Amino acid sequence: MTLPVSPTPSVDSLLGPGGALQVALPAYEHRPEQLQMARAVERAFAERSYLLAEAGTGTGKTLAYLVPALLSGRRVVVSTATKTLQDQIFFKDLPLLREKMGLTFEAAYLKGRNNYLCLHRYEAFSKDPQFATREESRYWPKLKAWAEDTQTGDRGELDLPESFSAWPRLSTTSETCVGTRCPLYETCFVTRMRRRAEDADLLVVNHHLFFADLSLRSSGKRTEGVLPFYEAVIFDEAHALEDAASGHFGVGVSNYRLEELARDAVASLKEEDSRHAMLRALAARLRTGAEAFFAQAPRALGLSGHEASVTLQAEGMAKLTSALSGVREGLGALSAFTAGEREPELAAITRRADELEEQLTFLEKAESTDHVYWAEQRGKGLFLRASPIDVAKELRERMYGALDTVVYTSATLAAESRFDFFARRMGLYGEDGQTVTRVRTLAVPSPFDYPRQAALYLPTHLPDPSAPGFIEAAAEEIVRLCEVTGGRAFVLFTSLRNMVRAYELTAGRLPYQALLQGERPKAQLLEAFRDTPSVLFAAHSFWEGVDVPGEALSLVIIDRLPFASPGDPLVAARIKQLQSRGEEPFEQYQLPQAALALRQGFGRLIRTQSDKGIVTMLDRRIRTKAYGQVFLDSLPDARRVDDLVELSRWFNGPVRPLRILRPVD
Repeated sequence: MTLPVSPTPSVDSLLGPGGALQVALPAYEHRPEQLQMARAVERAFAERSYLLAEAGTGTGKTLAYLVPALLSGRRVVVSTATKTLQDQIFFKDLPLLREKMGLTFEAAYLKGRNNYLCLHRYEAFSKDPQFATREESRYWPKLKAWAEDTQTGDRGELDLPESFSAWPRLSTTSETCVGTRCPLYETCFVTRMRRRAEDADLLVVNHHLFFADLSLRSSGKRTEGVLPFYEAVIFDEAHALEDAASGHFGVGVSNYRLEELARDAVASLKEEDSRHAMLRALAARLRTGAEAFFAQAPRALGLSGHEASVTLQAEGMAKLTSALSGVREGLGALSAFTAGEREPELAAITRRADELEEQLTFLEKAESTDHVYWAEQRGKGLFLRASPIDVAKELRERMYGALDTVVYTSATLAAESRFDFFARRMGLYGEDGQTVTRVRTLAVPSPFDYPRQAALYLPTHLPDPSAPGFIEAAAEEIVRLCEVTGGRAFVLFTSLRNMVRAYELTAGRLPYQALLQGERPKAQLLEAFRDTPSVLFAAHSFWEGVDVPGEALSLVIIDRLPFASPGDPLVAARIKQLQSRGEEPFEQYQLPQAALALRQGFGRLIRTQSDKGIVTMLDRRIRTKAYGQVFLDSLPDARRVDDLVELSRWFNGPVRPLRILRPVD
């Protein structure tokens, strides 16, 4: 049914007791916490102020901010950290508000340019389709049929492998797009998406797209972004903002980026064009210079292995001066040849070559005290980066001056019941502790009954995480814990090395399906996990933004306290910056950051009021170190259990003997 809404709907009439939401969904219980948050968001829009709102899991925070946003009469961007939440908002929550609660509005779902088929590139690719492997070529008939029929050009409509290497040649980025000079600009899927967005009241995006757009607009070089003009922003999953912003406010040069420029240069003219031979030769010259540089770089910079990162040192870069000159000369020659040509593809090559040369110079000089300069190796990719140490300054300069209404919300914003840490990292509090603009805070608790629904098991008999034998002892404990719950467990790790080692030690001993992050796409892993009692070994992306309600997930095991590695160049630079200010980095940065991360991991367990389960921390420091109390105070008030037999009794009812599993010879 569609509920008749009064001519002047309000937050209270829609979300209050007996309001439109309850009438539309009789089974939906009124949540006082939801109404409290909705009123706070409504006030922020009315006052044109900033709001930090921590909303515990289960409060219904999405509707709590969507309703006042839609009632505000302003164009609002809602930005999320994960595609899962983006999909929930656009395909579930907004239809509920429109179809069941009678609100009238237009909404648009936006992704980055590289998610959409580029018609211009597709046209060129179709004339001579080339694939890295025979397996990839088998997708071509399906892809071609889709391209002729799709109305959106969104890759998400296709069941392509995540690693499908031909896609970059079929899509564009803000760097490779030729914009209004493209002959297919009017029919372009990104153009159509942007025009739909211009007619929308609400734009649903992700953090990476938001900051990519903001960085582009505020760079002073090119003004056309993907997003149209907007008046307010709501950041959901706001705890992930700092990392997203850091990635887009810096610069980066990689072997992939230089190879892509050389490849696009060759493809920008037809072979019969008289200029093509020279362009091919210049692209080959650039390739030769880039290959020589990136072959020497790992040893000169001190990189080892396929997954490593190091801070760029002056002496390391000095060893690469000659090789860098070769790259610069290749870029300069390519730019000089294409400059002034009328074709938009050649103009784009000029611009890209100039930008790469400028960024290489910025990286080599490493003069900015506001940035950390570092190199990273991932598989066959080598990346040179410069990232702002503190995004607070960037946000103040690029965003706050243009926006008077911003809402930050997440289940984890407050550390030790205070918003100071998050507010400082976001540039809302100055170094003197004073607010930069009007900022209000709100914390609404979860409606879940954690003492009844959740148990926190904290063993102290395991070795310290840094001690030899920790992961072997942890694997034994994982096996015994999984027996308590019949599998149905997430085992979350702070490092890929520990994740893989624990999987190797336990997978063959578990009488349940054992899944390992990276073996399949994330969506397929979650589908398999929900279908069959399983144990999923995961890291990084499974700590947050994953929703598995019900009995399928009854146990969350965390291997160690999630302190960010001080060996990470960006983390090390932030620690050094705080020390230079006379501040204590452990207490003011490392500890609150880790406490928020642990709360995210804990939050995977209880997703509904009928869920029941166990969270286990295998790191004894949470009990043996003084700072462990900070972590404990940050977690929900779950039942504390120290004994495995007692834990089994709490979870399973009457006690049954635990089978003591021995290592397999």
